[in-house]
Amino acid sequence: MIKIIHLMLLVIIFLSGFSLINISQEPFSISAKEIDSPYNRINEDQVEIYNNKVIINIKNPEYARFTNTNSMDPLLDETANAIEIIPKSEEDIHPGDVVSYKSKVVNSVIIHRIIKISKDEKGTYYTLKGDNNNMPDPEKVRFNQIERVVVAIIY
Repeated sequence: MIKIIHLMLLVIIFLSGFSLINISQEPFSISAKEIDSPYNRINEDQVEIYNNKVIINIKNPEYARFTNTNSMDPLLDETANAIEIIPKSEEDIHPGDVVSYKSKVVNSVIIHRIIKISKDEKGTYYTLKGDNNNMPDPEKVRFNQIERVVVAIIY
């Protein structure tokens, strides 16, 4: 009977989120640090699902493929594809959006997440980071560098 009570006490402590080593610690969190999610660009009424097809009603969609850089793992990899749109103004870009932009640092197109929108003497700029990278991208990205915004991912 004492073993059962002892076991039940350990289970209650564990389920309460306390460490068994140091009961005075703060409860643990089962969630990671919150990051911004992409802006919702496709409403439920824009999606039609049938037995043999899915129709997403968006204007001017572009199809995208990805290379194996690992910077956006596990969200994007070479086996994923996406539907993208071309943003028309700065107001079309939001924190959390995954965008493709023409980098001036590596002279290539990069697909990363917008983590911050700021302003300086030249106007609005975006700080981007690959989800699997430790550091943000090393450049201030301007709106005219952003080519597309990911609105759907196909696996």
